[in-house]
Amino acid sequence: MLTYSFTDIGSDSLYHHLYQCIKKDILSGGLPAGTKLPSKRSFAKNLGVSNITVENAYAQLQAEGYIYSIPKKGFYVREISDLIPPARTRREGLSEQDIPQKRYVADFVSNRIHPEQFPFSVWSKLIRETLLNRHEELLEAPPWGGILELRRAISNHLKEFRNMEVSAEQIIIGAGTEYLYGLLIQLLGRDKIYAVENPGYHKIAQIYGSNDVKHCFIPVDKNGMDVRELEESGCHVAHISPAHHFPTGAVTPIGKRYELLGWATRDRGRYIIEDDYDSEFRLAGKPIPTLQGIDRSERVIYMNTFTKTLASTIRISYMALPYHLLEEFETRLSFYSCTVSNFEQYALARFIEDGYFEKHINRMRTHYRRIRDELMAGIRKSPLASCCKIMEEDAGLHFLLHVDTEISDEELLQRAERAGIRLSSLAEYYCNPISDIQEHTFVINYSGLSVQKIPEVVNMLIKCILC
Repeated sequence: MLTYSFTDIGSDSLYHHLYQCIKKDILSGGLPAGTKLPSKRSFAKNLGVSNITVENAYAQLQAEGYIYSIPKKGFYVREISDLIPPARTRREGLSEQDIPQKRYVADFVSNRIHPEQFPFSVWSKLIRETLLNRHEELLEAPPWGGILELRRAISNHLKEFRNMEVSAEQIIIGAGTEYLYGLLIQLLGRDKIYAVENPGYHKIAQIYGSNDVKHCFIPVDKNGMDVRELEESGCHVAHISPAHHFPTGAVTPIGKRYELLGWATRDRGRYIIEDDYDSEFRLAGKPIPTLQGIDRSERVIYMNTFTKTLASTIRISYMALPYHLLEEFETRLSFYSCTVSNFEQYALARFIEDGYFEKHINRMRTHYRRIRDELMAGIRKSPLASCCKIMEEDAGLHFLLHVDTEISDEELLQRAERAGIRLSSLAEYYCNPISDIQEHTFVINYSGLSVQKIPEVVNMLIKCILC
């Protein structure tokens, strides 16, 4: 069995040292493609470390593409020659038309909004008025946290919609959550270990990895992140989405939220990043209070974005910092300029203040509910009803579709691709195999689907699954 020494590893964590050792052997050819790695339990026992150390090392290797997993069989070394990028060839006059783009009849993976659903007339009116009436302000450098009018509008919105007491000065505006994550890493420290959800949105772990900070994958069950595993991991910062976890759709109940806050308060250096990206589109029941709203120890950093509520191409996001972190941010990081243009900020502030944003959310919630209901009705009234089970349909803009079939997930995904349907399986969002529910369960993101296409799409799904 593989064995490695854990003596003299300095300040490196056990899992990171193990990850580096295995990676080195893979790159050197010591572990050739197709080699089966030891099971987590036996490997941990042989090395004299905990199961979670091996689990996190495997998860990091899988996230970076060095190994892959087969449910119920284990982990295997991947052929890494395809990780080496091919030599670039010079091409003159490359245009958008030259880049082939796959067109799907239905894309259940990407977040999209149909052009007829976007408030173009209102948005263009507000931008036009902003350009005409704010000549001086548009040419002034904005404050490092963003235009005060927009921060006030967001503060009022959070109070009305989420019952959160957040002052305008606590809000920092940025061009997308990825940019804000980078600022948080600098603010909280690169010496911290960040906990990310497993399964979860892969880009979050990739961002932490690209910023050279250590991160662990913590299991998520039907009630959210496992607090016991979080405690044992040694992590300092937990990155979670309690209002609507992606991809499982789990909503963290109030009891678990207080457990997470308890974890954060047991150590001065611990924080929770609360990603509330999809809270506006909860289609049933009242929203559960945010962690930030019940936090009394200033341990929660709240984040949200307009890319989900307006359009994925509108790169405006924000975070609300506790006051002590705000003071530290101003001292250390206020030299960064706000990355969102003035005219977009002033226009968005008007969009919120004049009530257009609330009207848009209400209209889109009705629109998405209709799409969801008709798609689920189409599935339940079709032959798929005998082999498909719909789960987690009330939270956010996707649901899970579990298929009772002997066909492999890979084959089903290939059939769907050939038919013009883009699908993703729940297993793709795990960093390591955990349970049988991963198999034959698919994530159905219906935000880009039109009502008119639903009958055609259901018929295509029937052919892919039953034929």
